[in-house]
Amino acid sequence: MRVTMILPALTEATSPMFRPVKYALFPPLGLATLAGYLHPDDEVRIWDEHVERLRIDDDRPDLVVIQPYITSARRSYELADGYRARGVPVAMGGLHVTSLPEEAAAHADTIFVGPGEDTWPVFLEEFRRGEPRRRYDSTTRTLTGLPPVRRDLIARHRYLVPNSIVVSRGCPHHCDFCYKDAFFEGGKSFYTQTVDAALAEIDRLPGRHVYFLDDHLLGNRRFAEALFAGMAGTGRVWQAAGTVDSVLAPGLLEQAVGAGLRSLFVGFESINGDNLRTQRKRQNIGRDYAAVVRRLRDLGVMVNASFVFGMDGDAPDVFDRTVDWAVAQGIETATFHIMTPYPGTGLYRRMAAAGRITHDDWDRYDTRHVVYRPVGMTPRQLEDGYWRAYREFYRWAAIWRGASTKDQTRDRLRHLAYAGGWKKFEPLWDVLIRTGGITRALPLLESALASFGGRPAAPAHRTVGGPV
Repeated sequence: MRVTMILPALTEATSPMFRPVKYALFPPLGLATLAGYLHPDDEVRIWDEHVERLRIDDDRPDLVVIQPYITSARRSYELADGYRARGVPVAMGGLHVTSLPEEAAAHADTIFVGPGEDTWPVFLEEFRRGEPRRRYDSTTRTLTGLPPVRRDLIARHRYLVPNSIVVSRGCPHHCDFCYKDAFFEGGKSFYTQTVDAALAEIDRLPGRHVYFLDDHLLGNRRFAEALFAGMAGTGRVWQAAGTVDSVLAPGLLEQAVGAGLRSLFVGFESINGDNLRTQRKRQNIGRDYAAVVRRLRDLGVMVNASFVFGMDGDAPDVFDRTVDWAVAQGIETATFHIMTPYPGTGLYRRMAAAGRITHDDWDRYDTRHVVYRPVGMTPRQLEDGYWRAYREFYRWAAIWRGASTKDQTRDRLRHLAYAGGWKKFEPLWDVLIRTGGITRALPLLESALASFGGRPAAPAHRTVGGPV
């Protein structure tokens, strides 16, 4: 059987000028995971439109599998319609399909609602018999017996971080704006691989650097501790995502650092405590954000902070206050978002019921556009403030100010190099992406990360107090 698997490009990743490096960071692991269930003699290829031009005009496989996200939905439907017009059956699944299955079903022969570990193998068996169903709904949640990811199908040279990995699914928390909450409806919303299987997958990865794409790697403490114990002494350096409460959990972060953690994505979301309560971000409520940053910093872990603007408690001053706080903490990199009510979320249902949704053009649901009526400011103020926050945080003056919060010269230089390199050299990143040479920058990333971590707890830094 010949199978083509496609990850269509997000709208925000298709700029004719520059391709931001974050869209060429990771290969499409979801599709490579599904490919592991195919027979060894099946002919399979994976196309990622973020890093290569699709050549589909003459492509006539036996099956096409497309994974849409919300801002690639329009493109996904175009591709699906084109294949179906040529008589090629199309299967679709993922976040957007799960949130709007009826919409997706109009463009596919088969759709998958929820995770595919239990339904995809059933579909393949039925498809080979010529009896595929129109819809498969996930009910059984387990990663036991998961086949190895088909990394042989991934063009490693096209990605800065080819060693990405996922060892769990979902998240133990249920935030009101989270797109993935609806994805796991109907079964467990957070589950892990066995520790032995996760360690075996890590062992198969070449080089030193690993990036865990898990929504919350630290979400199951017993699993995390066993994983870190197995990774200790292997020489790996790795990045992951965690929550503010997991950072403050006694002993857990130290174990992660001992196993090679060097950078952590943390969803601070808002410096306004009332916003956190409204959005059910309970794991952040009452936490001292400055203590979170200080704890990571004292253990030598870089911070990639995430913030969301436009919650109902936000006023026009939220942008400058957020940037000032983040720079004063010495946070290396920050990601800003405009709150976006994704279909299928509690936030979307509340806003739709109140008549506050203003657009159903999914191309605009990229966390850079306002698609609802804000409370504390106008849509223009919200969009302008969002862009201003990015400009102000990544100004050289702000980068220098953030670096100056570090005690040691090497830490200051590293801050300058990492924060500056991420945003100030987009033309260079664009050249590397377009020429397929982005992996050449991986040794620099590994060197920067390897110089972090493993240090004893430092004296308390003088920082701005926690916002919540």
